[in-house]
Amino acid sequence: MDWQADDSRPGGEPGQGDGLPELIAGFERGGAWGAAGPSAALAAALEAAAGPEDLYEGAGPDALVGIVRQWAAIESWAAAGLLAALRTMMREDGAGNPLLRRRLDLPDGWDDSLNYEIAGALAMGPVSAGNLAGLAWALGMRLPGIGRLLADGTLTRAKAKLVVQVFEPLEEDEATRAEALILPELAGKTYFQVERLAWRAALAVAPDVAERRRSKAERERARVTVFREESGAVGLSGRDLPAADALSGHANVLARAGLYAKSGAFGGQTISSLQALAYLDLLNGVTAADRIAFASGTASEPPDGPEPDDPEPHGPAPHGPEPDSPQPDDPESDDPAPDDPEPDYPAPDEPEPSSSGGAEQALAEVTVPLATLHRCAERAGENRLLGPLDPAITRDLAAAAARSPYSRWEVTIVDDHGYAVGHGVARPRRGRRQRPQPPGPTCCALPARVNITVSEALLSKLAAQPRSGTPPGDWAFAPRQARTGDDAPGEYGTWELTLPGGWELAVRFDAVPTHACDHRYRASTYQPGDRLRRLVQVRDHECTFPTCSRPARESDFEHAVPYDKGGQTDACNAGARSRRCHQVKQMPGWTVAQPKPGWHLWTTPTGRSYVQEPWRYIA
Repeated sequence: MDWQADDSRPGGEPGQGDGLPELIAGFERGGAWGAAGPSAALAAALEAAAGPEDLYEGAGPDALVGIVRQWAAIESWAAAGLLAALRTMMREDGAGNPLLRRRLDLPDGWDDSLNYEIAGALAMGPVSAGNLAGLAWALGMRLPGIGRLLADGTLTRAKAKLVVQVFEPLEEDEATRAEALILPELAGKTYFQVERLAWRAALAVAPDVAERRRSKAERERARVTVFREESGAVGLSGRDLPAADALSGHANVLARAGLYAKSGAFGGQTISSLQALAYLDLLNGVTAADRIAFASGTASEPPDGPEPDDPEPHGPAPHGPEPDSPQPDDPESDDPAPDDPEPDYPAPDEPEPSSSGGAEQALAEVTVPLATLHRCAERAGENRLLGPLDPAITRDLAAAAARSPYSRWEVTIVDDHGYAVGHGVARPRRGRRQRPQPPGPTCCALPARVNITVSEALLSKLAAQPRSGTPPGDWAFAPRQARTGDDAPGEYGTWELTLPGGWELAVRFDAVPTHACDHRYRASTYQPGDRLRRLVQVRDHECTFPTCSRPARESDFEHAVPYDKGGQTDACNAGARSRRCHQVKQMPGWTVAQPKPGWHLWTTPTGRSYVQEPWRYIA
């Protein structure tokens, strides 16, 4: 995947002496200026192309896209130049004396004199000036590869600073190894995607450092703060909290807000405002019934038009009847095939959680490598809200989820590249409705949807091992029904997942159509079956537009070739699209193709193409 496909280097000076039409054409796709690295010559060309009053006379959409990209590259290049000048201020002169006296208590540090010199020159506070000097030093001395990506326009200053902050706790050799892991992956990534890549790399080289950093923050920095927002309203925030408790509290807020929304008593209020109201009500001990009764008595007519801050409208999609987005918390029905050895796994009888007043329980999403649960490897987990998780907190969250009767369990098999190739929903075995009590306090339970990832190599190893009893408190995963010669390629049989406390769940795997599609899940109708929808969501994980991070569970199942134009309802013609990206894709000039299942080729009206690959899981 390469969102910024140009392979450019600083200093190019193409097209000197070109007239204005030729100059502007140079910024079009494939043009010389569009491929040039950031430099003074490029800045001059951009200024010339702008013309009087910055109107860019004669520039079409394709050229303007190239111009915008190159101005962004110049901005990064200028930031790199500023930081390089700051590094020079930290160096010694020819006689071996520092240009500005360094602090002896910091490795390669500097005196506050430098910070104040910068503060006066740039009209910024001394603390901010010191942070800027630290960024300059880190990008020149500690993470030079990230510094080069800033200089050539691949990264913005904000993204480069983010990597520096994430890698700050690492030792020098660890930072070097972590930097090498992410350098080839950073081009074209959004700020959120850069953050996720950086945390994954940091946890890969030093999971214990991440754990120590988190534990220290929970012990020494946990706090609740009250502050004034820019609007003049007041903010109330809990910081550096234990993850399981914080996610459980967030789930309770979502559940209460969902109850408010379903009541119909809060007309005109956005879901965000209902979540804020639920947060305060839970803190202040206001019951859901009292709040709804009060709102019903003071309700006013909702304003016309869509809610102003809803980023993903869920009205009918334009240009055709593409399917409505599935509700993210709907239970899986999965519709097993008639010849399955165990056609259904009934869920246990469970009461609705009292914390939500009867509302549907909101579930935190947690991805957990089986190797981490078994402690045979220290691999990072993941949470949608928190990003990559160090192995210790990953195990803690999985154990907390096992203590909740509302948690749901899935298992995903991944190949050597991290792509999903098999997936199954874990269900209680038939006739087993009495759930054992897992070890640990029930107050630390976390209602969650847990996706356990396992590599094909580890799965084969487990399949070859003899079954043995599982001590209480341990995790176990073992084959329940061995594969036979009649199994189709890519099928993995039925397995048994044992949670701490002895609760046994059956997992029947389906092949995820990632590298190839044998059409086994194809539907003859416009709407997909539950199984096809689920497997496409697992494969894509997020919306398939490269810079969109909307979860696949909250996105549309969308046909690349529209159904009404002959497109099939199949994995090789489907992908997860957020409702907003779905609507953009249907606008004139936009197309999406799938060269193979899971690879989504987006082409814009200007003819530029971008590819999104399947999600890479950690296992």
